[in-house]
Order: sequence, then C-alpha cells, then structure tokens
Amino acid sequence: MGLAGQILIIDDEQSLRALFKRVISLEGYTVLEAWNSSSARDILEKQEIDVVLCDVLLPDGNGVDLVREIHTEYPGTEVILFTGHANIGDGVKAMKYGAFDYLIKGDDNEKLLPLMSRAVEKVHLQKRIIHLEKKQRALFGFDNIIGKSAAIKGSISLAKKIAKSDLTVLLTGETGTGKEVFAKAIYAESKRVDRPYVAINCSAFSKELLESQLFGHKVGAFTGASHDHNGLLEQANGGTLFLDEIGEMGLELQAKLLRVLEEREYLKVGDTQSKKIDIRVISATNRDLSKEVEEGRFREDLFYRLNVFPIHLPSLFERKSDIPMLARYFVDFYSKKMNKTVGNISHDLMEQLTHYPWCGNIRELKNLMERAVIMCDGTDLNPGHLPSDFQRLQHINAERSALYLTSVEKTHIQKVLAYTRGNKTEAAKLLEIGLATLYRKIETYDIN
Repeated sequence: MGLAGQILIIDDEQSLRALFKRVISLEGYTVLEAWNSSSARDILEKQEIDVVLCDVLLPDGNGVDLVREIHTEYPGTEVILFTGHANIGDGVKAMKYGAFDYLIKGDDNEKLLPLMSRAVEKVHLQKRIIHLEKKQRALFGFDNIIGKSAAIKGSISLAKKIAKSDLTVLLTGETGTGKEVFAKAIYAESKRVDRPYVAINCSAFSKELLESQLFGHKVGAFTGASHDHNGLLEQANGGTLFLDEIGEMGLELQAKLLRVLEEREYLKVGDTQSKKIDIRVISATNRDLSKEVEEGRFREDLFYRLNVFPIHLPSLFERKSDIPMLARYFVDFYSKKMNKTVGNISHDLMEQLTHYPWCGNIRELKNLMERAVIMCDGTDLNPGHLPSDFQRLQHINAERSALYLTSVEKTHIQKVLAYTRGNKTEAAKLLEIGLATLYRKIETYDIN
C-alpha cells in the first residue's frame, strides 16, 4: 500500500483515465481526473495535488509546457509525463522543466506504480521539511526577539539580510545581550533550517576537552579514549555550528578551526585521514577580538575568517525603551510556568527597572523577574518582591552609569572635534549645543 496522497490524471482518453484510476486507487491513493489543461488548472487551484500524471498531447496544449507551469505555480507537486510516442526532445525538455520522470505508454506501464510511490514519497518529504521549517521559525525566528527600539531593530535588520546566505557571522556584544537567541534566529531563517543546529560554549571546556568535543577523536588517541567519538563538527555536517565565547579558544585550537573554515575539512584527534565538512559557522564573543589580535591572544587570520559579517548586539542600557516589554514578557512566562496569576508590574517597580543599568543585560533582567514571580503571592509585582540588595546595587550601578555616560560624552565630543578639525563653532552645531556649553564641557573633560 502506497503513502496516502492525491493524484491528478490528465488525458483526453476517458478509457485510459479510467484504467489508470482503477490501478492507482487500489494502492490507496485518491485519484482525480481532467481531460485537458484547462480542467486540470481548475482542479489544481481547488485541490492540494501531490502528483500529476499527464499526457504530452492534450486537446488545448502541450503537457511539456504544462510541466513548467505546474512546477512554477505549485512547487510542491510532482509531474510524471507519459506519451504514446517516444520523443527524446520532449523527454529532455520535460526533465529540464522539472518533470519527475517521462514514460512511454505500453512500454513503461509496469514502472508507473513504483515511480508514483517514489514521487509521492518525495512530496511528503518536502512537506515534512516545510513543516519543520515553519516549526523552527515559530520557535526561534526573528519574531521571537522582543524589542522595538532602534538599536535592536538595527541588529535584527542586519541578521535578516544575512540569514539566507551561507556567510560566516560574528555576533558581538556584552554578556547577556542575547547572542545565542540571534544565532538560533539566523539558523531558523536560513536554508539549512532542516539540517542540524549544534552549539558549544568554548569557555566551558579545557583546551584538550574542547578539541575532542569539537573535532572528535579516534580510539586510543589519548588515555581514556576507549572508542571512536564523533565531534560536534561531524554532528553539524550540512547544518549550522554555533561557537559561543569564541574569544576563549586557545591559539593552537584556533589554527585547527581556521583550517575548517578555509579548507572545509577537519581531522579527528588521533586520526591521519581528514574528512570533508559542509557547515555554516556562527560565532559569538563578548570580547574585543581586534584588541585580542593586537595583544597576541587571537589569530588575525582566524579573526578575518570569522568577521565576514559582524553583527553587534546592543546592551540593555542602549535599549532602555525595551525594558518594560521584556519585563512583562518574563513575568507572563514565569507566571504561566509556575501556574500563578501574576499579571501586573507596579509603576514604582517599572520605574526602578527602567533606570537600573543592567550590567548583566537581558539575562540579569530575566533572572530577576523569575525571582520576583516566585516571591509574589498575589497578582501584582512591586519593589518589595525584589531582593533586599537590589536597592543597594541600583545605587552603586547608578553611579557607574553616570561615570559611563560621562566617558561616552567625552569620547563623542572628541570625535566631533576631530571631524571638524578643531572648529568649535561647527562642532557645537553638530552636537546641537551652544558654543558656551561646548567650551565648558571641553574644560570639564580636559579635552585638548
């Protein structure tokens, strides 16, 4: 019995349609009939057809041309052409247009059912892939990234542009800004969404263990290697590999990763035969890799291989307008998870959350909201549900924030003055401040 599916037979000979319908129906398929191109189009518009079995010569057209039309309008439908007279030109043209196969009436009748089964199987596989892609996008796609600030929208826009390609991506930003969330979103929108997504945190393993985890090893490669081990590279073959905290990787291992990116091959620990690999690499770091290169802690050639398409993720401090939205999301999430009815955040608490610097970024906010929901016995969250040291930390971090803003302002003024080549009047206009204010800030910040 074949896979369940809908088959459309297109032929102007009613007796032949009836014969094919009887034979194909016995295999468990639902069979529809059309006697020409026009009636076939009507059925295709209304029904989800898996496979079309079509004659080459039709009263109102040519089956070969119909193949191209169906392939364009209904890419999930396969077409098998059949003809009473073999024509190599028609066969070649049909396959070029996307036909699944080309049969000769009478000579190839015994091939029809096995061919039909394979075509339906291919269609069902394509449907499963599409379903998986939709599921992955629903779980991890860009729509799941919370925020409407210009800063986060800019990062999302860049990530969307690069998602469909196979270019290597480097995600940068402070700890807790959501780099893995972005990596999964890029994967979910990529051409490799139906292939594996494998992630590893390079800071979580020693140098030797990281190499074994990443590249795999052969039995006897080192003490305790009692069997062959397939590394994450092999597991990710065909898909996407996410290397988090890439800046923590040692120089020796960096050289081996460079070979993977350049040659698309890798060598297991203890092996002598390299293997080819087809992966898309996304890496992330909270370090300034260009500075790491200058100080000799990171290979310059690897940096340029990873930095093909950099995307910087803004800190929560840079996207404060998103804090209320994020806080409400985490409160709703943990309230449902804990089967509670917490649904409101008081104005006082929201004010504190908005003005807190969030050195730990989204991760810190997430953890704090989880704790607050745990502590809350009612429906409203207020400052009393926050840990006792939150106010103290808020005061300390507020001072740090002020120092940070001072540093940012000083740097910005220096850059503008450099741009205007010391012309203070022009600099004041660009900064949108008065000339007297600019002179005062120059004196305060001791800008030369």
